[in-house]
Amino acid sequence: MSTVKNISVTYDAINETNTFSSGDSISGRITVELAKDCTIKSLSIKAKGKAEVLWTERHGQTTVVYHAKDKYFSMKHFIIQEEREEGSDYQTLRTDESGKAYCNVLAPGCHVYPFTFQIPPQEMPCSFNSSTGKIIYILEARLSRSMRIDSKAVTEFTFFSKTNINSIPEIMSPQHGSKDKTMKFFTSGTVAMDINIERMGYYQGEGLQVMAAIQNNSSREIKPKYLLYQKHSFFARGKRRLHTKDILKEEGEPISPSTNQKVTKVLNIPPDIGVSILNCSILKVEHRLRVYLDVPYATDPKIKFPVVILPAAQAPGQGELPPPYPGFGVDSFGNPNQPSLNSSPSAPQYPGTSQYPGGQQYPGGQQYPGAPGFPGAPGFPTAPQFPTAPQFPAAPQFPAAPQFPAAPQFPAAPQFPAAPQFPAVSASGTSAPPPSYGSVYPSLFD
Repeated sequence: MSTVKNISVTYDAINETNTFSSGDSISGRITVELAKDCTIKSLSIKAKGKAEVLWTERHGQTTVVYHAKDKYFSMKHFIIQEEREEGSDYQTLRTDESGKAYCNVLAPGCHVYPFTFQIPPQEMPCSFNSSTGKIIYILEARLSRSMRIDSKAVTEFTFFSKTNINSIPEIMSPQHGSKDKTMKFFTSGTVAMDINIERMGYYQGEGLQVMAAIQNNSSREIKPKYLLYQKHSFFARGKRRLHTKDILKEEGEPISPSTNQKVTKVLNIPPDIGVSILNCSILKVEHRLRVYLDVPYATDPKIKFPVVILPAAQAPGQGELPPPYPGFGVDSFGNPNQPSLNSSPSAPQYPGTSQYPGGQQYPGGQQYPGAPGFPGAPGFPTAPQFPTAPQFPAAPQFPAAPQFPAAPQFPAAPQFPAAPQFPAVSASGTSAPPPSYGSVYPSLFD
């Protein structure tokens, strides 16, 4: 019966998706089950990340192997090791609860050894696995004994690259393409399409909205179609191997001859679709959106757009999509952008909300929850900026009677046709303000 009955390595999840990123700490334990007393030469745990591609091709009678590797990091900790001479590079990195080094002579039974690693805070590609290439991140436990084959256990963990979309403007920029085609042979006339999509980057499970203006000036009915597909590229020895895979196919309603239509289509990106990998030298995962018009008896005009798929775990929030590019003119649901207090630079000038600290500058804001003193206030949010009488005291600025005595001093009264615009003189001998202010601020002189 084997002395080492079982060895395993496990780790603790740090989030609901059980994924890790650069800079995260990963903790776990090695479990060793022994059938009898055992003297261990060493027990170690290694964390590493690497990429590898491998495929073969036949060239005549010769089989050529294409192979390439790329290593991102490798860290190794010794938990138990035999004593070494002074000055040796080996050292015991782990101790038991008493602070002493673990003993290398173990009794029968189950023994558990905890460990912790910090993933290097560097840019690395996401986990990926296929028959031709892979990017893997693993924990490997190895138990060595004299004159025996090493016992080892390996477990993989999923790594996602932390993509800062704000540092890559192209990901959030809108995309546009147009195409027209003249029909020949069995179909006459022309067809044209003008396509817009909100941006290049989308999260797993998000909706990709396609807006199209289609002109069908041909003699036949046409139909818009949409295809989202993956491209897997592998590189070794100056050679490239390419695999493509269709992810999503959709089609729109038919468009009759001599018809122009604006069409909006939302493609729901599958939540389990593989993310884009663009930062690996020997392996790439890319995505494309193809929009084309299905024209009977003719070559279909088509437009392709690059699409970057990001991990859903990095989305801004559950059910919350990233904002569209500000210059695109539509929101995430295809509605025209409308100005709002929340998006306006002057929003902090409006009191009544705890989200804007500037609101405290207007202590009177609480007196106008529904603008009782200003019936039109809800439609004129800037009204508080123009207080009434204190800023425009009517009488002092326009002392009418003293400056303009009556008829005896101005016999040519007919020369002032504007006089009817200054109606009745008040009991104090003052008149109303000039009509130029009343026309600008009518509500101030009600």
